Amino acid sequence: KACTGSSLCATIQMTEKPKGTEAMRKRMLASGICLLLFLALILLLKTVDVADVFPAGTSIGLSHMNVAVHEFFGYNPLWYRVTESLGYASFLVVAFFALMGLWQLIRRRSLRRVDSAILALGVLFVVVLAIYFLFGHVVVNWRPMLLEDGLEPEPSFPSSHTMMACTVYGAAFILLNKYLRGRPLRLPLQLLCAVLIDVMVVGRLASGVHWLTDILGSVLLCGFLLTLFSAVLMALEHTESAQHGKQ
Repeated sequence: KACTGSSLCATIQMTEKPKGTEAMRKRMLASGICLLLFLALILLLKTVDVADVFPAGTSIGLSHMNVAVHEFFGYNPLWYRVTESLGYASFLVVAFFALMGLWQLIRRRSLRRVDSAILALGVLFVVVLAIYFLFGHVVVNWRPMLLEDGLEPEPSFPSSHTMMACTVYGAAFILLNKYLRGRPLRLPLQLLCAVLIDVMVVGRLASGVHWLTDILGSVLLCGFLLTLFSAVLMALEHTESAQHGKQ
């Protein structure tokens, strides 16, 4: 298997199992479980062990656990820069698939003839962007430190960089099964996606700019989005196969 390092990668690997109605149901179930766990985590953060901590007396949920993990890692500027770069690099993946969709649109002269997987990916990216802006205004937890040039505490839950980068790299992992199936490049590229996901998750925690629960929340949110995305792709492929069979 190309993806071995994290629980998120294990979730993504479900895409390699045999297709069918039962497989789609399992993905939908996994997606629902991830969402419920994400919402449960928010509830815990707002109700359990809430305390005022640094910076500026901000209120933090599950404070003893979060503070202990943060003090263990401290602030690591190298990991911060690495994970920032990986987050920005994910935009190149987004741009690649956007150009791919644009190329298909120009050549085929119809939005309906663009690959359904590319259109679904576009919807996924829009959803990720909406979640990013939502949690920029709905504060669950505050960042454990002020970033460079920061004057006021910033919302930190979930880790937006982790969520966006892991969702992008995870979606690429999934689509490689479709576009490079049976080709030598598929496994190396999937391995690269897996490594990037793991480095992003571990590195963002080690950087010290997020609480442990920020990272956990982003992983659960990615699990929800990617398993749902996988289920949607299977449903689209099933529909397209049925239509071709009728023809």
